[in-house]
Amino acid sequence: MTLPLDDIRVIEIDSWMAAPSAAAILSDLGADVIKIEPLEGDPMREMTRPAKVDGPFKGYDFQFDVDNRGKRSIAVDLGSDAGREIVHRLCATADVFLCNLLPRRQEKFGLAPEQLLATNSKLVHATLTGYGTNGPEAERPGYDVTAFFGRSGLYDSMRDGPEGSVPGARPAQGDHTTGLALLSGILAALRLAERTGEGQVIETSLYETAAWTLATDYGVTVADRAPVRRRSRLQQIVATANRYPCGDGNWVVFNMPQAKSWRGFCVALGLDHLLDDPRLQDTKGRFDNMAELVETIDATLAAKPRDEWGPIFDEHGLIWGPVLGLHEVPADPQAVAIGLFPSIEHDQHGTYQTVRAPMRIRNVDIAPRRSSPKMGEHTRSVLSDAGFDDESIDLLAADRVVATGQSVPGTD
Repeated sequence: MTLPLDDIRVIEIDSWMAAPSAAAILSDLGADVIKIEPLEGDPMREMTRPAKVDGPFKGYDFQFDVDNRGKRSIAVDLGSDAGREIVHRLCATADVFLCNLLPRRQEKFGLAPEQLLATNSKLVHATLTGYGTNGPEAERPGYDVTAFFGRSGLYDSMRDGPEGSVPGARPAQGDHTTGLALLSGILAALRLAERTGEGQVIETSLYETAAWTLATDYGVTVADRAPVRRRSRLQQIVATANRYPCGDGNWVVFNMPQAKSWRGFCVALGLDHLLDDPRLQDTKGRFDNMAELVETIDATLAAKPRDEWGPIFDEHGLIWGPVLGLHEVPADPQAVAIGLFPSIEHDQHGTYQTVRAPMRIRNVDIAPRRSSPKMGEHTRSVLSDAGFDDESIDLLAADRVVATGQSVPGTD
């Protein structure tokens, strides 16, 4: 089967989750992705939440695997002249160079756009940073909780009411969103490079991607500069666009902001008497009495568990969704139907499930090709393909310029 990017080679120098997630999807799309790690490995290795499983996959690094599946790994000391020469040699025949190094580190290691384009004038050079590559914060390290959620205004806008505390975020939410932005830039740049025959330089950042996720708010905020209105459940504008707990403690969320939804909502919940309440005859009246109204709806929904309410909501045509726990989603019939969690065959341990890239092309199998590599697992084969003979590779390994899978403790 022809894959969209099966003629594309990607050289990747990055760590953690944001940039690696973009490279993982490039691999899913068919690209040959070579991950260049430091001799001690990507710091993300072995720093993640272990799965509560026994058997052959006990202790397996599933979170690292998500962002590094399908890649080949080589370990290179970028601080050495020989190591930098290896990278340039690999980039000479690559289509994409992808990194998350700050500008000064790119310059230090000979990986800045001008330096690599001198080696390969048709290269797409892609950078992901915390805050961008110019301005006062260009050299500031950024992570999703600081650059994506914090500085962008996202955390502040998500407070539960004016006095609400700053919420938390799950791991890599901002990273993976920004990885998609980087992916889209790379795909566009590849198309432009193909048309012009010239290399391209692209970048994105956690900070600006987060601003794009808030663009609906910013469309107003950049005009009036007013603080965003943070509303708790008891302060929502309409009761039919709010979230509520059911009798079993599971929550549901409704999104029916139009005033015409009020009647059907009341009928579905058996709250017909509210239709005659003189205080609730229009949107303003319902807003003015929102706290009492939410209390009434909470008490009504407490009479049944979520799974009994669902068919009732559907029967009355309500627009709603269950608030599922993460552990529930892999068994969700909709997730199963769209193949959201495909399986990968590990060459040693067996089969396990992962999360697929969030796009599909009809009649094209966009899926993980194989599990993530061990650190330095492919150093020898990649260097051999690049023209290094066995003696040269042995010397590089002996000088600690590279590490092969056999020379890295714990990877045999």
